Amino acid sequence: MVEGMWGLMKLGRQTTLRERVTISGVGVHSNEPVTVILHPADANSGVVFLRSGLPGGRERLIEAKWSNVAQTQLCTVLGDPARASVATVEHLLAALAGLGVDNVTIEIDGPEAPILDGSAAPFVAAIDEVGLASFSAPRRYLKVLKPVRVERGDAYAELRPAERALRLDVEIDFATPAIGRQRKIFDLDADAFRREIARARTFGFVGDVERLWKMGFALGSSLDNSVALDGDRVVNPEGLRYRDEFVRHKMLDSIGDLALAGAPILGAFKAYRPGHAMNLAALRTLFADRSAYEFVEAPRHAPAAAHAVLPGRLPVAAYAAEVD
Repeated sequence: MVEGMWGLMKLGRQTTLRERVTISGVGVHSNEPVTVILHPADANSGVVFLRSGLPGGRERLIEAKWSNVAQTQLCTVLGDPARASVATVEHLLAALAGLGVDNVTIEIDGPEAPILDGSAAPFVAAIDEVGLASFSAPRRYLKVLKPVRVERGDAYAELRPAERALRLDVEIDFATPAIGRQRKIFDLDADAFRREIARARTFGFVGDVERLWKMGFALGSSLDNSVALDGDRVVNPEGLRYRDEFVRHKMLDSIGDLALAGAPILGAFKAYRPGHAMNLAALRTLFADRSAYEFVEAPRHAPAAAHAVLPGRLPVAAYAAEVD
């Protein structure tokens, strides 16, 4: 381990929330109301969902780990759908990873996380409202030791070694001129995540809505929680939040899915036309090769991570459901 590498990243001690915070909404696919309570958690406990509201008043713990992913069609689903699961976890996990929250218990009383405005911004605002607390325990990282790659047709995703915290290089390519080919390179950092990624909304195509409804998806999708495209036109009257909002949202999804590694990644992620299945396939491929990774701790003398606490809530606008 090169000591100087740690100085390139906001490393240090593990974090949790200063106090609990509650977020309510509806699921974009189920259209069911749901309440999420983010609870502070002890050091080394990681990110864990507490699924309540099950038949008979039962509850079940589901770790936010790649090995617990049950489905990746249109969203990421954790747990066992026949017993207890939580769907559409990627935006919430992206907010936690983007702000550097290591330990939290996510109590959720429904089968799907709320879509809110279709981005991670409302989750970021809720976390910033209560702020973070740090432990004396050093942060644990997943260090990529050698390249791994997965391909499906012309799409691919790869994880590679890098001498800094997670760098993402994501490119998308859609036939519609409203999206076209977009690429973004981004170094994961809390302040930059707030500015550049968190507010990017999920998106979908009006022409796909009926088909998705028949499949049981997008039942709660609307212009309040998605960017909707009709042919070459963005339907939302307020337009886009970023000129390249589409690739930024794909990057947001990738950050959320990669958070299922169970620890922040020291490495680089590069993908062309990624989706939830491709993101998770990259993680599975990494963990299938024990020589491709190792877990390391930040030096105990490293300073605590500098996560700013912003007053009030970030501004949010309208959103929609995405076709992977």
